[in-house]
Amino acid sequence: MQPIPDILCYLNGEYTPLNQAKVSVLDRGFIFGDGVYEVVPVYGRKLFLFDEHMARLTRSLSKVRIENPHTRAEWLERGRKLIAAQSSDDQLLYIQITRGVAWRDHVMPPDIEPTVFMMSTPLKPAPPEQRHHGVACVTARDFRWERGDIKSTSLLGNVLARQMSADHNAAETIMFRNGFLTEASASNVWVVHEGAVLGPPKSEHVLEGIRYELIRELCEEEGIAYNLRPVSEAEVLAADELMLSSAGKEVLPVTSLDGDPVGHGALRGKPGPVYARLYEAYQRAKMLQSI
Repeated sequence: MQPIPDILCYLNGEYTPLNQAKVSVLDRGFIFGDGVYEVVPVYGRKLFLFDEHMARLTRSLSKVRIENPHTRAEWLERGRKLIAAQSSDDQLLYIQITRGVAWRDHVMPPDIEPTVFMMSTPLKPAPPEQRHHGVACVTARDFRWERGDIKSTSLLGNVLARQMSADHNAAETIMFRNGFLTEASASNVWVVHEGAVLGPPKSEHVLEGIRYELIRELCEEEGIAYNLRPVSEAEVLAADELMLSSAGKEVLPVTSLDGDPVGHGALRGKPGPVYARLYEAYQRAKMLQSI
């Protein structure tokens, strides 16, 4: 096990070195995975799409019946203090809220204090070779629970799915439920068909990635058609281009799926032109939508 660094973190009202932070073994996050989280990208020490992340955090908390313990201003103040304490300009701010500490019982206990944890760590961008050559992915049946719309800390299904791709030296596992695309283990998935960007509609099976709205905005800016609709497994396998998006990956081309090249003709197995345009537009957005 790698040693835990002594970077500054926030836990229940106090700032403390990460390697000294401790929670009770009766915390419901530890016992049940009873909590939610957010990850906010930071570029040049500025938070990217902060309000969108806060809105999704509030939605997740509401769906699991945990009251938001802080105001927007308080989240921003705490996040900026952690960001300022780190050496990297580009970071990932992690926020986790669990229901709190109580005797083990499946019933939600009333009137307990949520456990609030925050840390900011260096952002590790996709290496240049991945941007130049694209990444490999594998496919799998989506065997996770039915509430993928909640950004829950109960991530065992995602862990198992991601390990499937790691076992094949691939970057992600792209999943299907009843023959239709949902998402990858830790990314949203985008399909390019005849120049249009397609993604699965928002539902309880798909986490509404912050980049859902951002990709729509970037497509509009670039004059690229954008459509959320059910996308069949056959359409994914026959795609002109495939892309992943997430806080850490930004937007990333997929050039191999289950060992077969993605795409057609001269671009088969190579990053495509739609990806290139969206990636450049994404870089511009980072400068304009950070606070």
